[in-house]
This record gives sequence, structure tokens and C-alpha cells, in this order.
Amino acid sequence: MSNEQSLSEQPEQEKPEQFKVGIGAYISLIFAMVFFSGLLGGKEWWSVFDFTTLNGAFGKVASNVTEVDGALNVAKSTFRGTGGGGAMDGFLFAFGLIPSVMFALGMINVLEHYGALDAARKLLTPLLRPLLGIPGSTGLAIIGSLQSTDVGASLTRSLVDEGQLNEKEKDLITMFQFSAGAMITNFFSSGAVLFTLMNADNTPAVPASIGLCICVMFVMKIVGANIFRLYLALTTKKETVAAN
Repeated sequence: MSNEQSLSEQPEQEKPEQFKVGIGAYISLIFAMVFFSGLLGGKEWWSVFDFTTLNGAFGKVASNVTEVDGALNVAKSTFRGTGGGGAMDGFLFAFGLIPSVMFALGMINVLEHYGALDAARKLLTPLLRPLLGIPGSTGLAIIGSLQSTDVGASLTRSLVDEGQLNEKEKDLITMFQFSAGAMITNFFSSGAVLFTLMNADNTPAVPASIGLCICVMFVMKIVGANIFRLYLALTTKKETVAAN
């Protein structure tokens, strides 16, 4: 009996079964989306379910101590100090990324064990495939990138290492993340203060809402990714024609 016949006559139960997406996988997906989105950030008790809160931050160190009128005046800065530059400062910057990257990868491995990525792939692929040309498994990376560039990059790298993204899909999601990276965190930490400005007649100085600004940035991220998607399609077509 030939090898082809032996393979075709294998019992059905010996073939590997595909993972079934159950209610637990969808619960894990919802938790992951909330955990990486920054919706629960702040100082309330529920912030313990927020990635940025749990990731924490380095404390301040004394950088300059002076005495003014008999009292010590202590100037503080981050662990990177002040006035750094070159490879030394770059090393400390990279060193500061290690905790967030390790924490993000650890969390995504736990969530993957409970089926969050399988639920994202099944639920989000019908939306993300026509919208951005990427599979639904990238949904968590997209959500994470809105709050932290480190999270988005580490989750994308994990998908690439697992072989879930080809070169074109990797370029597209990278383009989406690159434009206005960590837009929610950056916007609320710096840009949102503009909405507190008032005119002399006590009317808002900014003729727009925070929600509108967030929507415009998100839409333009999608537009930018699709412009790059068109560019990839045109260049690939030219290479195919030239090869023929």
C-alpha cells in the first residue's frame, strides 16, 4: 500500500482539531481590549486592570542639591538624568522599555492561552481585512498601540514571530501604528489641555470637542494605512509585470 493511500485512510479522530472559540475566549478578548486600551486608567480602584497603571514608572532621583537660606533645595529628575546624549542615553532609554515590553508579552501569552487571539481573529477579521487588509489577530496590537507604542510594537513582533503575519500585513499594521503613535496617551497628556482655554467672553477657545479630535486622528490613521496599502499594491504590480 502506497504512502498516499496510508495518509488518506487515517482515522478521522487522528487529525488535529481546530481550536473552538467559546465564551471564555470572548471574555478574554474583552478583558484584553479594556486592559490595553487605557479606559480604566486613573487613580480609582479599577485602575488595577489597566496596563499603564500596573506597568508603573521609575521614581525620581536627586540630580542637584543646593542650599538656599539654610534650607536644602533638591532638584529631581528621572533615572536617565539630564543632559545625556549619544549611545549612553540611548542605552538608558532602551533599558526603560524593557519592563513594559516584557510585561506586555507576558500578558499576551496568558491571554492567548485563554483564546483571546483566536476570538479576535474570528471576530475582527471580517472588519479589519477589508478596512486595512490585515487579519483580526492584529486587533489587540492595534488597540494596544493607541495607548502605548511599546505595547503595539511588542504585540506585533509576537504575531510576526508566530508566523501569523506576512510581509505585506506587517508593513500595513506598522504604518497604522507609526502615524500618531500612542495617540490617546499623547493627546490627553499634552493636547487635551488646550480644551481648557477660554476666550475673553468665557466661550471655549477651541471650536471642537475631544471626541471629535480623537475620531479625526483615528480616521486619518486608517487613511494613511490605506494610502500605503495602495502604494504596496502598485509597486507589487510593477514588479510582477517587470518579472514577466
